[in-house]
Amino acid sequence: MTEVPLYNRVLLKLSGEALMGNQNFGLDLLTMEKMAEDIKTVIDIGVEVCLVIGGGNIFRGVAGVAAGLERTSADNMGMLATVINALGVQSVLEGAGVTTRVLSAIPMTTVCEPYIRRRAIRHMEKGRVVIFAAGTGNPFFTTDTAAALRAAEMNCSALMKGTQVDGVYSADPKTDPSAEWFDELTYRQVLTNDLKVMDASAISLARENNIPIVVFSIHTRGGFAEAIKGCGKFTLIQNKRGE
Repeated sequence: MTEVPLYNRVLLKLSGEALMGNQNFGLDLLTMEKMAEDIKTVIDIGVEVCLVIGGGNIFRGVAGVAAGLERTSADNMGMLATVINALGVQSVLEGAGVTTRVLSAIPMTTVCEPYIRRRAIRHMEKGRVVIFAAGTGNPFFTTDTAAALRAAEMNCSALMKGTQVDGVYSADPKTDPSAEWFDELTYRQVLTNDLKVMDASAISLARENNIPIVVFSIHTRGGFAEAIKGCGKFTLIQNKRGE
């Protein structure tokens, strides 16, 4: 293991649920402050960071469809929820001394900047954390796919998936004690075995652009920095040589 970061620019994907803490809805400030400190630690070791955050703590498009909403409207509502989360995380990060910019795929210039690729890269080069809000700006695409897309557009060296558990398991370890933990997988294995890491389009996009996916627990203090340095417990998803 090394104390030197393995990646110089990463995209951190967080679910909206990760921001809830022990609540059933919304944002938990203490949880967000802990995440902000972990992100700051990674920035302090010289890594450029951008984020994509889901909106499931406020509204999930698939749940809206199940309740009878039209799919496009439901997905648009979900994308707006991600903007709320992005603004909340921006406020907490800046409270921790981290300069942050929110760029939205749905233009709303009174509250944040529109997504422009070159502008986003320039922000990161200046040491700012960039939060990409509103997914891809299109219905029928998840924030997982948005994360893989932005990671490719930003030329990120890894996609860091902060989850509720410490890696990828064969089943949900919270309900199945016999679930097997994996230290390393290929994209093909994730797709073939239908492992619930990210949706298939996100995995395929990462595979096509050869972006490693590192899955770790966002609730482990310092886990983000440890995974960046190849320490701690995490699952690495990448191509095998020659694949």
